[in-house]
Amino acid sequence: MNIKPLSDRVLITPAEAEEVTVGGIIIPDSAKEKPLKGTVTAVGTGTKDEEMVVKVGDTVLYGKYSGTELEVEGVKYLMMRQSDILAIVEK
Repeated sequence: MNIKPLSDRVLITPAEAEEVTVGGIIIPDSAKEKPLKGTVTAVGTGTKDEEMVVKVGDTVLYGKYSGTELEVEGVKYLMMRQSDILAIVEK
């Protein structure tokens, strides 16, 4: 299934949460901090007032409560506006 964001929206695949151990205790998934970076999977066309700066394949940082969580065919995504993205991580 292809998902094509509209307007200034961006589809992001969140990075996997890192597994943390504290003194030999493994923290369960439900207690892990949500990742705040991900990879852009699809972008909209932008608006007349805002052109799209991010492109497919970019690694981005976003706010803790940004976006709407989606699950399509077992894969989790975040859909958010380009303005919710804080930075592009350059390699």
